[in-house]
Amino acid sequence: MIYKSIANTLRIRIGTGEYAVGSALPGENKLAEEFGVARTTMRKAIVQLIDAGLVFRKSGCGTFILHKNVYPDTKNLAGFFKAMKAFSGKIISQVLIFQIQPATAAIAAQLEIAPGDTVFYSRRMRSVNNTPLMLEDSYMPAHLFRNLSVSHLEGSKFHYIENECHIEISGNYECLTPVLVEPEVAMLLNIKENTPILCITSLTYSKQNEFVNYSVMYRNTSEYRLDHYIQTRSATHLVDKEVFR
Repeated sequence: MIYKSIANTLRIRIGTGEYAVGSALPGENKLAEEFGVARTTMRKAIVQLIDAGLVFRKSGCGTFILHKNVYPDTKNLAGFFKAMKAFSGKIISQVLIFQIQPATAAIAAQLEIAPGDTVFYSRRMRSVNNTPLMLEDSYMPAHLFRNLSVSHLEGSKFHYIENECHIEISGNYECLTPVLVEPEVAMLLNIKENTPILCITSLTYSKQNEFVNYSVMYRNTSEYRLDHYIQTRSATHLVDKEVFR
């Protein structure tokens, strides 16, 4: 639903330096105009942020930032393909869909492009030893990746971005949500309907502060786990570990 996508965009803004804790969000009318939606839709999006404990309403004054998300920057995004090289076995990235299409309002808002601008849409199944681990829907601005092909997506997408397109990745925003798997995704992951899985939305940005990729990933948690280890502030790096059970 579009209000959830808007809420996620605002969640990302709150997690960056755009808003300070205690500052006010722009008014509902202004935000509704920015996102091109009705005020009732924007109100639903803000309710999502209130329910998440990120903002609060003060009667007659507006909506204010309560606290920020914690989104650690990562200098070298490993991605699925590189992370899985630690395991012996056959790694497959099967491209199920690959096409150019106009960006919807929701996708355009994530990538900060104009609605209708062309994006590469792909759906990939990521497997190890013929076990489906992750289904990924990905959107990449076409003007940044004019030669993107199926063969690139069958390997490492981040290797293509950094080494062939020479776009340095600066960081990644992620939002992890437990969900009950829907029938189509369940069939592709070869699991039962309504099985609890992890849905991860991922927004990757470059050193030039351009959003280069927006992905929605469904991870089969019965076979696959992602661990984050974050050191204290005096440390200089963050360690991610992906585990195939």
